[in-house]
Amino acid sequence: MTFFDLARRNTERHMFRSALAIIGIVIGVVAIASMGVLGNSINLMVGDVVSDVGDTIIVSPAVGGGGIFGGGGGASTGLSERQVEDIRRAIGTNRAIPVISGADRMTVGDTTGGVMIYAMHAEDIPYLLEKESGAYVKETAAACMIGKGLADAWKDEGLKLGSRIQVGGETLRVVGILEERGMSFDVNPDNAIVVPYRWYSDRYDVDEYSQVIVKVRNVNDIDAVKDAIDERMNRRDDVVNVMDTRRILESITSMYESVTLFLMGIGAISLLVAGVSILNVMMMSVTERTREIGVLRSIGTRRNELMRIFIYESLILGSIGAIVGGLLSFGGGYLMTGVFLGDSSYLFNPTSLLYIAFGMSFGVGTSVLCGLYPAWKAAKLNPIQALRHE
Repeated sequence: MTFFDLARRNTERHMFRSALAIIGIVIGVVAIASMGVLGNSINLMVGDVVSDVGDTIIVSPAVGGGGIFGGGGGASTGLSERQVEDIRRAIGTNRAIPVISGADRMTVGDTTGGVMIYAMHAEDIPYLLEKESGAYVKETAAACMIGKGLADAWKDEGLKLGSRIQVGGETLRVVGILEERGMSFDVNPDNAIVVPYRWYSDRYDVDEYSQVIVKVRNVNDIDAVKDAIDERMNRRDDVVNVMDTRRILESITSMYESVTLFLMGIGAISLLVAGVSILNVMMMSVTERTREIGVLRSIGTRRNELMRIFIYESLILGSIGAIVGGLLSFGGGYLMTGVFLGDSSYLFNPTSLLYIAFGMSFGVGTSVLCGLYPAWKAAKLNPIQALRHE
């Protein structure tokens, strides 16, 4: 405890110099922690925005595949009913949901605009989409469901549950509003309407599907299901593309993790610069206190005890800088996630808070490491020569 008190006294004796070193640590901790929090928050946001990932396989035509304008006029190459049946045989007890995607003009009251259309068999819709209110459409009904985003965007035009809208020259009644789903790799119904397959097929004379969405019951079977589809459908030629959404998410996550590491690397550079400042402060302290070191050695202070005094000094500087930097990182992370991502709640995720803890630990560790050499140099001084030092 005596050696710690000596270290604390010395930092107080040179308050201005110590404050400059602490400020360097603060800047470094804030940089590395804030960058880490921002990168991790972006990663979390992507994970929240991308829904229905992990249990989904998307099968689409290998050539000319149906596109988003598969309906509403114009020929397109899609998946036939026979091909859909082949996919069902390949996947066994897992569920295949064939989807037609297209676009057309929608009229609500006196307002007309373009809208995305998804057509599915009525019995498949509940397996893929959740409703917020109302009911699911029936196969024979001239009805539709609308996405949450579309309902909000057209609210002032009178689009709501029970409204009647004009699509492709025909009237549809809105029987349900879908829950917000976010961006997905299969379908994005938030700003679209969902109609029964029979109505869409009759209206646009379309009998091919844009894609088939396979929901796998056990995610551990995804690779086996993919291989089964590929083996059955692509024996001679590449008829379909088989995409695993889990792999896509892994690629996106890996990319954002790399961005996070890059941002943290930038912060680490500033922290290393602060460490050099600590090293400089400690070397000056050794030079200025050479005579004091000689006195301590002459009264029986051992070399390892002398080293502890200087290591404690660097520890004090690093700890104060890390604590202040951690508090500022929390505030900075809150502002950054709020400004750049529009949602500060990502900061309170345990994985984000870990970056603040890591930044603080890195700051303390850097300070202590940079204090080792000055401490070693002080301990190696010859006591007689140190006492003669002016």
